[in-house]
Amino acid sequence: MTGDFWRGKRALITGHTGFKGSWLSLMLHQAGAQVAGYALAPSSEPNMFSALQLGAIIDHHIGDVRDPRALATVVRDVEPEVVFHLAAQALVNPSYDQPVETYATNVMGTVHVLDACRNVGSVRAVIVVTSDKCYENIGWAWGYRETDALGGSDPYSNSKACAELVASAYRRSFFGANSGHAATIATARAGNVIGGGDWSDYRLIPDAIRAFQAKAPLQLRNPNATRPWQHVLEPLAGYCTLATKMCEAPAFGEAWNFGPNEQDNIAVGAVADRLCGLWGAGARWELSPDATRHEARLLHVDSAKSRSRLDWRPVLALDEALEWTTRWYQASAGKQDMRQFTIRQIADYAARSMTHGRTAVADGLANR
Repeated sequence: MTGDFWRGKRALITGHTGFKGSWLSLMLHQAGAQVAGYALAPSSEPNMFSALQLGAIIDHHIGDVRDPRALATVVRDVEPEVVFHLAAQALVNPSYDQPVETYATNVMGTVHVLDACRNVGSVRAVIVVTSDKCYENIGWAWGYRETDALGGSDPYSNSKACAELVASAYRRSFFGANSGHAATIATARAGNVIGGGDWSDYRLIPDAIRAFQAKAPLQLRNPNATRPWQHVLEPLAGYCTLATKMCEAPAFGEAWNFGPNEQDNIAVGAVADRLCGLWGAGARWELSPDATRHEARLLHVDSAKSRSRLDWRPVLALDEALEWTTRWYQASAGKQDMRQFTIRQIADYAARSMTHGRTAVADGLANR
């Protein structure tokens, strides 16, 4: 599939005002897609959506995925060909404080999106973005595969496992050859995504940037916990590649992992050390005195299936991802034009993808 695939394609992104959704919106806009978004207003100030001034270049709708009527109206009006469902309550800690809201958003929100899509004939591919935390984590040392058991011991992780089951049931009940609807559904599970423009609470990078800018030590809850770190453009390129394949063949309507190379599964404390070195100016971290809730200490996914069947693989090593991320925040602090800065990072990533033989997304981005 060449980069021309996206030119003129109607794409709807739920959660487009969030960190990943904003990156994806700009990425698809650069590829020539007609991008529409449906989401709550940005949840932080500053935020990536405003930094990129996305409201001026995409079809922007404020709404809640827990509101099925409003959502269905937008899906019907947009008539999307590809739907990326990213809207979610995306953090472990708030899920302990607000479990009902977490399940309502992550489970019933997914039901509402898929139900709206099954009533609109233009839809050809729906990608439900869940999480690497959807697996039943038993602490083994190798990566979880798409066929491994779902589970999750906290409300956030468990709600993402539930969303996977919802997607599977809708796929088999309402979409595909036996349903009368030509669309297919896939789910996508990424690792710990980093990159410029994330201002969420309870995440390492934004917590670090806030601390460094305030000349205070970064507080770490679980410095020995191992996570699969990857730049935000890595899984987004995977989602876009998957979408092109799904529009070619319904066989790609399955679960997919998009995780980093094995050597980039490292401890939180080690990542913090590298961030401090990149930032300089006395940046440092210390152990948080707060009591910790349960979080998996060891977690990573096996992306062999995506490498083999989608020809997808990571482009940026972790040190490069951290450098790109740090440069983004420093440019933002320097009052640069962050849409143009982000477009340059997308173009640089596309050029790097071409050298790795990944053309499905890169062709559409490198020449704009």
